[in-house]
Amino acid sequence: MKTIRWMIYREVMQKVGFATLGFIALFFFFDAIEELRRVGQGPQGGYLLRHALWYVVLMVPNHIYELLPITVLIGTIFVMARLAQSSEFTILRTSGLGPLKALRTLLEIGLIFVLVAFLVGDYLTPVSSRQAQLLKARYLGQTITNGSSGAWLKENKTLSSSIVNVLALSRDGQLGSIRIFEFNSDGKLTSILQASSGKFLNTNDAWLLTDVVQDKFNDAIDSNLERSTYPTLKWPNALTEDMVSVALLKPERMATWDLFKYINHLKRNDQASQRYEIDFWKKVFYPLSCIVMVVLALPFAYLHLRNANMNTMVFFGVVIGITFVLINNLFGYIGNLNSWPPWLAAATPGLVFTAGSLAAFARLVWRH
Repeated sequence: MKTIRWMIYREVMQKVGFATLGFIALFFFFDAIEELRRVGQGPQGGYLLRHALWYVVLMVPNHIYELLPITVLIGTIFVMARLAQSSEFTILRTSGLGPLKALRTLLEIGLIFVLVAFLVGDYLTPVSSRQAQLLKARYLGQTITNGSSGAWLKENKTLSSSIVNVLALSRDGQLGSIRIFEFNSDGKLTSILQASSGKFLNTNDAWLLTDVVQDKFNDAIDSNLERSTYPTLKWPNALTEDMVSVALLKPERMATWDLFKYINHLKRNDQASQRYEIDFWKKVFYPLSCIVMVVLALPFAYLHLRNANMNTMVFFGVVIGITFVLINNLFGYIGNLNSWPPWLAAATPGLVFTAGSLAAFARLVWRH
């Protein structure tokens, strides 16, 4: 039985590796074509061919993380369907590979892919994505942004609170287009600070703002608005560079622990965290979708596939995998709109697909 398990392990690993390599090569080609258009751009044409290729390489871990559940499904379906088509699986069943042992074997393989997905998604992807953004910031003169509105952060103080909007963060930690709205303990707007740029001080307890325009609202004087300008201004706060950079990154490209810390920061400052909580639980459950995929592939071993086309089976696997990814993303948006419990919105697609595959597996086992 140990020999049988190792044979299945080897076959599945090889086919998943080939499928992943094929998809990565395809995405590498598309990304390279896109980046070649930018060669020669930037300050003094500083974005060269080697920079474009290095950017594409840095995006590979993100593609692996996103595609791994689909390639696991395709590779496992190919192996199971081939074993069924050649009647090898029938021989394995007569040799003692019962349904529960077959399920356990695939679950063990699935756990290996879960570990790979976790390591790539939590360690490689955040680092490589940030380096890719910094590369463009350096040679194309771009900045790290999160949409047209930038990042919004809130900080509660003892007798006041502040809402901060940062449009961009450059490669050297420079903040761009900053707006700061300050409120008193009664929630009344007291001042608005606008700065063209800023930077973090080494003490991590303040920002140094540049080209500052400050509008103060004061009911104690006849003129309600008092405007002041400063070449530089030190603004005390506890918002670190990590917090700003995390807010500017896409949640799905953040490490799970960083996302968890950012959610706690939002809750401490009475900010809405539903979207980030859903993304957090999606990060938790996404590696587990590899187990869902191998369970989905198991029923193919119990089908009569002697006259079936293997390409059809692989295509069917691609359709199932893409459907799972789409539904998984869809439930994230639906859960956010309807204020579902974050863990439920993230876990429902996996639970539904697992239940469906186990039901199909049980029915086929019962029939055969």
